[in-house]
Parts: sequence; structure tokens; C-alpha cells
Amino acid sequence: MSPETPVLPSLPVISLAQDSKALPDALGDSFGRFGFAMVADHGIDPALIARAWELTEAFFALPEAEKRRSHVPGTGGARGYTPFGTEIAKGADVHDLKEFWHIGRDLAPGHPLADRMPPNLWPDRPGDFAETFRTLFAEFDRVGAQILSYLAVRLGLSADWFAPAIADGNSVLRLLHYPPIADAPEGAIRAGAHEDINLITLLLGAEEAGLELLTRDGQWIEVTPPQGALAINIGDMLQRLTNHVLPSTTHRVRNPRGDRARFSRYSMPFFLHLRSDFEIRTLPGCISAANPDRYPDPITADAYLHQRLREIGLIM
Repeated sequence: MSPETPVLPSLPVISLAQDSKALPDALGDSFGRFGFAMVADHGIDPALIARAWELTEAFFALPEAEKRRSHVPGTGGARGYTPFGTEIAKGADVHDLKEFWHIGRDLAPGHPLADRMPPNLWPDRPGDFAETFRTLFAEFDRVGAQILSYLAVRLGLSADWFAPAIADGNSVLRLLHYPPIADAPEGAIRAGAHEDINLITLLLGAEEAGLELLTRDGQWIEVTPPQGALAINIGDMLQRLTNHVLPSTTHRVRNPRGDRARFSRYSMPFFLHLRSDFEIRTLPGCISAANPDRYPDPITADAYLHQRLREIGLIM
């Protein structure tokens, strides 16, 4: 390595099996510096994850016409299938090179939030799709709540502060397929530079190269967790709630290089959301003379979500 070659920072791998007293600071330090953390020993059954990958690949291998039977225009892709080339990063000129399927929370009939959270759609095949992804959704929900409990402690709040804020939250599990790259429009990449909308995102599948985050000094660095570990990042809702104490970091999925361009890439992000009716109001402990309140006017999670969905082209 020449003296002029910069040494890029790297994210630590944080085990949830370590002493729980150390986790608020370990996670808080990584999120505070990068907006991201790599988390191992999260407790999601590897067999469940393996089956989820099998079903994801099987679904996206179905004929396009069959997949499109589960596409519901005008809903922002809230549930079911969103075709290739639909989503666009905020401020981008070209659409992302991806297709995806959305799974949301199942609510009981008559639930007060049912009008804001549509029921799930399920494909006719592959078999046990609904059962598998309902189980995985619940596991992501569990781990996400655990991460938020540690962040609450880091912020000087009670460990259960987020529990009522995310109860029956409008969270979404996204199954993502980035097809092999061929004749892409100029400037198009698998996922353009963007920030996530929600509280935190828990991602499986970042072992395959491509996910990068933008550091505060303007360098793109790779996010490559160990096999089976989660890449977790802060979303804009938590950034707003904490007055940027926990930053939402720009990230992207760049196109593969060389022979890898001939292969598909799959990933499974879980976008953990607040309750639709939760009012996002800056936490008092995150306001100071050095960090004045950037968001004096509160907004509900539902209103904020729809504002952002319009910006990325999923709703009009």
C-alpha cells in the first residue's frame, strides 16, 4: 500500500450475545459514527432464513405475467409485487434496477389502524410462502425491538420507551431481486443513493458485495457483514426523532463488477416503522444549545411516510 492510499474505516461486528450492559454504547457508537451497525448472534433461526432465501429465489423466477397478478397499482407497493424499474431514489434521474415483494403486519378485523395498513397479498406459489414470511416478519420484529431498547438506554430513556411507539407499527419486510445487469440505462444502478424512511432497517443478504454507505467525509465504504449477520441502519424517522444524534446515512447498492454482473442479487430488508398515528416530536434530551431543534413542528408517522413515498415515485 502506497503512503497516498487512504485507509478506509470499517464497521465493527457487534454480537448480541455479549454482556447486555455493553450493548447500548457499542451500538450507539457505531450508529453515531456510521449510521450503520453490523450485528451477529441475533437469534433468528438459520433454517428459517435458508427457507426464506429458497422461496425468494423461486418467486422471482416465476413468469413476469404471473408475478404481475400480485401488483396493485396506486398503492405505493405497500403489499405484494412491485415490478422491475418502478422505484427511483429521491432526486435521481433513472429508476433502480430491481423488483420486490412487500409483506406487512397482519391486523385483526376492525383494528383501528386497518384503514392505514392494507391486508397482505400472497402468491399462489411457491408453497408455504405465507407461513414462512409471517414467521420471519415476527422474528425481525423481535430483533428490531431489542435493538431499539438498547438505543433507548443510550439516549437516556427507559429501555421500553419504544415499545408503545412501535406496537402494531407499519413495518414492511421487502424481498428484493436485482437481476443480472444487461443493457442498463446510462447512470442506472441497482439501488441509487438514498436514505431509508423508517426508524431502523434490518437487512439480510449484505454478504453479497454491493451495499455501500457514504461516510461523513464523503467516502463510499462497503458494508459486508459476516455470513448470516444483519446490517442495520438508522432511518429518517429516527434521525428526526433524535435531532440527528442518530444519523440516517446515505447508502446505495452499486452494480457488480466483472463476472458477478451475470448473477442475480437477493436481499431481505425489514423496514421497522412507528405506529401510523405516532407523533414524531423531537426528543427533549436530543436538543441543546449546540444542537438546536431542527424540527419544531411535529408530524405523524403516517403523514411523513406518504410525503416520502411521493418523493420516490411509489405514490402520486
